[in-house]
Amino acid sequence: MIYETSLVYFIDPMCAWCWGFAPVMDEIRARYARRTSIRIVLGGLRRDVRSPMDAAAKSLTSAHWERVQDASGQPFDHAFFDREGFFYDSEMACRAIVAARRRSAEDAFILLGNIQRSFYLCNEDVTDPVVLAGIAARQGFGAEIFRDLLRSDDLGAETRQDFALTQKSGIVGFPTLVAAKEPDRRYVIVTEGFQPAKRIIPMLDRWLRQPAPAASALGAV
Repeated sequence: MIYETSLVYFIDPMCAWCWGFAPVMDEIRARYARRTSIRIVLGGLRRDVRSPMDAAAKSLTSAHWERVQDASGQPFDHAFFDREGFFYDSEMACRAIVAARRRSAEDAFILLGNIQRSFYLCNEDVTDPVVLAGIAARQGFGAEIFRDLLRSDDLGAETRQDFALTQKSGIVGFPTLVAAKEPDRRYVIVTEGFQPAKRIIPMLDRWLRQPAPAASALGAV
């Protein structure tokens, strides 16, 4: 028997491994979206950043991006490291995904991809509400309305609820994908961190054909 299944994707739009995992998630969505719900929960990987990146931070981040590129094949624009005075804080980008999610889960995924490409491929400053509003406008959001929404207390509170859910669920790294089947709605981990599609897809196919799994340490999300 095949049970109704849902997937929850814990992510941060400025997480390099999440960018590396983006093609895998695209394949998962293409394969399973018609028979399972897939939703994004924002992780808040970098927030309340108080100082700009210095030379040491740039060196560590550059090496990290190279590891992601080697593992995933995803390209990066290393001209980013010529930027001066950059505060690597992902909360505003997380807010943008939450704002898009209010319209639909599909809009959230589309905006996530657009933000990732803008940051990692085009060296755009996705910590800037004006830049984020421009990216959102490409998929039909009103730029001025979206910009003002990003700065609102209401959206900030909703985004922090995502951060709290991530912590409560015991998620400590990104990307993390978890899945659940009816009837108990208990979640099991599909992946913690990057894995190629050739490892995840067969596992998901097998799992979908099994009876509802035993309770996970994650509990209900």
